[in-house]
Amino acid sequence: MNFKKRNAGRHKGLPPVLMVLLGVLCVSALPAQSVSMRLSPDEAVSLAIKNNLSLESARVSSGTKKRASDFSWNQFVPNVTLGSSLILDNKKTSVTATVGLDPLTGAPISVTRDLPQWHIGASIQMSLSISAAMFENMNRLRLDYEGGLISYEKAKAQIERDVRKSYYNMLLLKENIDLLRENFDAAGRRVQMAQANYNAGLAPELTLLQAQVNMENMKPSIDRTENQLKLVMARFAMDLGLPYDTRFELIPIEDAPAFSTMNMADLISKAASGKPDIQELKQSIQVAQSARKSLIYGLTPTLSLSWNTTPVFTKDPWKDSWGDPDDWQDSGSFTIAFGLRLHSLFPFGTEFQAIKDMDDQIRIASIGLAQAVRGTEIEIYNTVLSLEQTRTTAEAQEQTVNLAERTYRLTEQAYRAGLQDLLEVQNAELSLRQARTQMLEQQFNYLNGLIDLEYSIGVPFGTLSSGSN
Repeated sequence: MNFKKRNAGRHKGLPPVLMVLLGVLCVSALPAQSVSMRLSPDEAVSLAIKNNLSLESARVSSGTKKRASDFSWNQFVPNVTLGSSLILDNKKTSVTATVGLDPLTGAPISVTRDLPQWHIGASIQMSLSISAAMFENMNRLRLDYEGGLISYEKAKAQIERDVRKSYYNMLLLKENIDLLRENFDAAGRRVQMAQANYNAGLAPELTLLQAQVNMENMKPSIDRTENQLKLVMARFAMDLGLPYDTRFELIPIEDAPAFSTMNMADLISKAASGKPDIQELKQSIQVAQSARKSLIYGLTPTLSLSWNTTPVFTKDPWKDSWGDPDDWQDSGSFTIAFGLRLHSLFPFGTEFQAIKDMDDQIRIASIGLAQAVRGTEIEIYNTVLSLEQTRTTAEAQEQTVNLAERTYRLTEQAYRAGLQDLLEVQNAELSLRQARTQMLEQQFNYLNGLIDLEYSIGVPFGTLSSGSN
């Protein structure tokens, strides 16, 4: 209150236009009210695939492996080295040359000339080594890139699975919150009725207190469920690459998932070959087998090609012209050589030990693959059993919904006939809503189970959850 008075005194006497401008600036400085984003499950998946950071990391890693595979031929590009040198001799040298014969005596005439102490030179070296391991390295890089694609598709499938399940879980939480609030409102109506009966002397104070306690006990459950929805929504926003406080308007599911009987053997067979985790393990084994071949091919002879030339300028580089080819001396060679590292052929050498280590790694990976297949079989078996149990529960819950609807209709007819009060009608309606919510929960559980099953057998999402097998 004092703050307002001080501000009022401070702004006293300001022109009206300035007061309006200050008001506009204050309003514009206020944070904008968050607007809910309306998203369907497919739109949420598209947004997550576009913005999710973990998926972006997998995309970058896949691009790196693609570049390595596309340019794997560059190991056949020769190594080329260019060099230049400026040389200063430690001592001056001279050379004596015969320039002719004396016309009188016929003796040779010799002339001594000092050679330049400075020299310039250049060098060009080219070399290339070719072995059978280089060709297998190209194949290994290709397999590694294909493994990167599998890893990327696996990460994308995991993101889509998690986003869809989070979407449906948020829908279910919203339904539960609505039901809890309706229960709270019904409890409030019961408190009002108990208060009226207590005031009229028709009910004891204990009845009023029990109704009030029952209503107050519902508040923590409502708060806990609302906080749970906020947390799930924040994680959902982070998966979509959006700020954690983004509000979402979810689209309810119109059609319930179709309950169907599933062929256990067929699903297990599909999962053994189509599950992303198993595909990734199989590809890693192929990469390891290619690396083993590279180690074996490294024991074979290597073909080496090399060429070099070293031109040197024989005259003074500071005084004479460099353009005369006769003033340059050139030396160089071209070499073709075969080499075999004999020490690598010893069974106790590092190369043979590396091959044995690679064999062990491949064997361990194969065991891991077999365990993953067995685990997938149990996973499919458990998922199908859970789906069957959910289907049975949903069918029983459907009968409960039918009974709740009949009870509500009869209570409403009795109310119209004056045989029941409004509170009984509201309680019957609330029971119907609760039965429908439980039915919806079973449908969501069945839908989430189908999504997990679609990921496990490696089929596109919607193949089972859309109602078609």
